[in-house]
Formats: sequence, structure tokens, C-alpha cells
Amino acid sequence: MKVFYFTATGNSLDVAKRFGGEMYSIPKVLKGDQFHFEDETIGLVFPCYGFATPKIVREFIEKITLKSPYIFVIMTYGNKLAGGVNSFVRYAEEKNIHVQYADGLLMIDNYLPFFNIEKQKMKEKYTEENLSRLLNDVKQKKRFIRNESFTDSMLTKAIQYLYKRHPNFNSDKDFTVGNNCNQCGTCVKVCPRNNIKLHELKPAYGGDCEFCLACINLCPQKAIRLKKESNPNARYLNGNITLKEIITANN
Repeated sequence: MKVFYFTATGNSLDVAKRFGGEMYSIPKVLKGDQFHFEDETIGLVFPCYGFATPKIVREFIEKITLKSPYIFVIMTYGNKLAGGVNSFVRYAEEKNIHVQYADGLLMIDNYLPFFNIEKQKMKEKYTEENLSRLLNDVKQKKRFIRNESFTDSMLTKAIQYLYKRHPNFNSDKDFTVGNNCNQCGTCVKVCPRNNIKLHELKPAYGGDCEFCLACINLCPQKAIRLKKESNPNARYLNGNITLKEIITANN
């Protein structure tokens, strides 16, 4: 089995590791020169951004060739999935990647503009129970595509249309760097797009932001902040994943 994943604060990596097999970081594959993969089972695990697929995962699908009789997709999310899973399945189909199993997994929502991480941690989301079901389904090679309502589909389309019309919405222009930055370079190392450089001893952003918020969540000094967020002191890293693993996945 080969499992491809994209992670910012560890949720999707935590899930991907539970499936076992050979692990492949999507950002690292994109930076390499191997784009054809074959196996009896191939998995894709990544988060839901804006009720849809992250840009970096779409770029991966455009470049990659996956050959397998059984391809599964797990989209992690923290609030509402809407039509995210189904929009990805259709997109993959257009790129000649045929998905046999696709579902979502509800986890802690770490989208800082809207959600308070500490309050999220207190919510019971039955993640382990639902993950066990997904693991068992894939082990049995069950065929299933998550249902999508008309409302779900329209919500995903509406948000993605908004992003296209307003490209500076959810961009690194929303970030500020405080004087408590100690130039440790963690932000540079966790960025999946190599979008951050240390300039005059502070992080400088290049405008090619995935808005994964890894640089903000994982800054040891909490020096990088959003101009607007629910709790500037709350940050998140999945408890089963280390900072070193995030750096290895994205750098």
C-alpha cells in the first residue's frame, strides 16, 4: 500500500500513519521527479480547505499518475465538509484517477480565523470511533463514495467562487510578525510551498501561500499571528505528531 498525504498541523499525517504502508508527502513528491506510482492499494489523505480540496493537492493530482485497482480518499475536516469529498472525486476522475472509496473524518478544527482551538479540544467528535470504521472499510476494500446533497454541492461551489473572485482572501497578507520573533526558522521549515524566507531576521512571505497556517500554529514564540483570529494565544499541533515530523513532511 502507498499512502500520500498533505498535513500542516498533523491531523492528516496522524490518520495516514494509521493506514500503514509506504508514506509519501504530497509537497515532497511535487518537489521531486517521480510522478508515476503503482500498487494494489493507494490512499490519499488530506484536509478540507474551504469545503474543497487544498490547492497543493489539486496540483498533485494534475501532475501524478496513479495506477491501482483500489484508490481510497480520506478528507479530514473540523466543522463542515459540504461537497468537499465529492468535488475531489470528480476532479480526480477528470485527471484519470478513479476513486473507489472516499469519505471524511471529523477532527479538531484548527482554522484560526473562526475557531477557538481550546474550545475545539473540549468537543467530543468521536474521531477514534470513526477512524476505526474507515480503517476497516479500506482493509475490506469496500467501495463507497460519501453522499452529497444539493446544498452541500452549492456551498462548496459558492465558497470556491468567492476565493477565485477575491484572490487575497486567505492570503499571507493577513499575517503579522511580532517583535518576539527569535529567528528560529521553524516557519520556513514547516511551509509546504517554500513561501517563507528569513529577511532582516524576520519571516518574509512570498505571496504563494497555501493558508495552511502551519507557520502560525507551530511558531514556538507565537510571534506570527493573523490580523483577526478568535484566540491569539491558542495554537494547535496534533498530539500524536511531532514538530520534526511536520518539518520532514513539508521541507
